Amino acid sequence: MRRFLQKALERIEKMDREQIRSLLSAIAEENELLGMVLESMTDGVVVTDRQHRTLLYNKSSERMIPFRSGDLIEKVVWETIADKEITAFLREKLGNQEKVIDKEFTLSNGYTKTLSCSIVPLVRGGKIQGNLIHLEDITDRREKEARLRRAESLAALTTLTAGVAHEIKNPLASIGIHLQLIKKEMGGKKEVGTRRIANYLSVIGEEVDRLNRIVVDFLFAVRPMNAALEPGDLNKVVRELFDFVSFELEEAGITVTLRLGEKLPLILLDEKYMKQAFLNIVKNAIAAMPEGGLLTVETYLQGGDLCLKVSDTGSGIPEQIIGKIFEPYFTTKEFGSGLGLTMVYKIVKEHLGEITVSSRQGGGASFILSFPIPQKEKRLISYNGEKE
Repeated sequence: MRRFLQKALERIEKMDREQIRSLLSAIAEENELLGMVLESMTDGVVVTDRQHRTLLYNKSSERMIPFRSGDLIEKVVWETIADKEITAFLREKLGNQEKVIDKEFTLSNGYTKTLSCSIVPLVRGGKIQGNLIHLEDITDRREKEARLRRAESLAALTTLTAGVAHEIKNPLASIGIHLQLIKKEMGGKKEVGTRRIANYLSVIGEEVDRLNRIVVDFLFAVRPMNAALEPGDLNKVVRELFDFVSFELEEAGITVTLRLGEKLPLILLDEKYMKQAFLNIVKNAIAAMPEGGLLTVETYLQGGDLCLKVSDTGSGIPEQIIGKIFEPYFTTKEFGSGLGLTMVYKIVKEHLGEITVSSRQGGGASFILSFPIPQKEKRLISYNGEKE
């Protein structure tokens, strides 16, 4: 349509009245079509000019934002809105010419709703001519996500509780047996030998310690983490962790290859928890390579994430159980709590990250931890390099 109008305008002096009438009719039809599209959208749209004055808006935006009464056209957009938080947000972001994606607001007017607001520039000829404010009601989406999280938490807690009950059962049975042996040994005697009694008490003490470890691990798995996320260097965490486990790796006959990316950005992390997650993965790799092998650790950028990849040449993970390895108390080891990878998963999620695993039986395993890179808000710059 734009090309048609440009060509028509170039020839307008040569056009007769009927041709001009046809041109205006075509423009009116196009304008009406665009108007119908705009008014039919379920998302809110507000368009402003370079001075942040409202050029147009649709009915959905009126339903979402508490506009002041009266005509909004040609008025500065933040002066037409009754909500103080949205007003302050638009004044700051539009005034500083910042691009914003999915900023959320919670509004209460009889009922609570959640809005997502984005601001993107309108560019023509390499210059910013105004802004498009996009509004989306995400109340239902957030409620569904909250219900899903509650359901997942309940399912995880059920699995965790069943695992704890199973783990506690064995040491309690052992304690009961040894208490019966002590009772039998005493058997109404005035004097008893201390050696056998001491052995029984030693076993009971070990089982009590085992119960304590089970409870501590359980509390770690269910309690909210108190992670203090601060800008940190992931490569530094990796190097310090390998300094700590170097002797253990050497004794196990495992060769380590580090491929750490250079000049990687800082991410928000808690060094203590990050080292714990990394240590659990390394210990799993050691257990998977009883005859020694190669452990490769890489850090690199991928999209907007900083990734940590840990690969071993061990026995691998069977396909039928790979989906269960992060579940509480799931373990293939003869000895182990089954919480190691559960803790890794929880720590990664606390850092707003993701964890994936790939493996084939007999072909080793790779764990990839990806963490978001903090984004700094930037002022918009026009295509010709001038600040708008």
